[in-house]
Amino acid sequence: MRATAVALALTTTLTLSACVADTSPSASSNANGCPTSQPATLNTDASNDIAFETTLGTFVVRLAVKNSPIAVSNLTALASCNFYDNVIFHRIAYMEDGTPFVIQGGDPTGTGSGGPGYFIKDEPVIGTYRRGVIAMARSSQPDSQGSQFFIVLDDAAAVPLESARTYAILGEVISGMDVVDAIAALERNGEDRPIDPPKIISTTVTPSAP
Repeated sequence: MRATAVALALTTTLTLSACVADTSPSASSNANGCPTSQPATLNTDASNDIAFETTLGTFVVRLAVKNSPIAVSNLTALASCNFYDNVIFHRIAYMEDGTPFVIQGGDPTGTGSGGPGYFIKDEPVIGTYRRGVIAMARSSQPDSQGSQFFIVLDDAAAVPLESARTYAILGEVISGMDVVDAIAALERNGEDRPIDPPKIISTTVTPSAP
């Protein structure tokens, strides 16, 4: 196992870990059709939407492969094979001054230390961190992104995120931001974990409308 800690802000630490044997692109998959190593990259001209149906409602994110080909292809592959079904949002983070920061999910163990069993390669970060942006969670170590992702809750979060500028930007929420805000408003404990964690019921991938 390789365990690492992710710092999304100077005062906020999120942990990730996953068993990894290979980080090279591969079309290999398990019995459920989910990738077992970094998936092949999609056509960079493609644009997909992913609808996340949660226990609090549905939000939709629009992804642009050309911005983060490796990370977007990975998220799309995991969403397409139902990897995220029944996975909770395990972290609701606020900044020291009380400004909403991010919600984080994508860990199948629900502990904040799980992943898909592999990591993907890093790539240049393209885009701007702002409210509604979805990005990959990671550690300070190279090539440490797996399945966990976060959604930015406030434009002010750009300051700590830009100070690192290592989190691959996948796209942004195009509908259902009220659902994201409802998740962010849930009661949480001192470790930023929701008392009653909301769950992803299903994900649906469709081509973006022209």
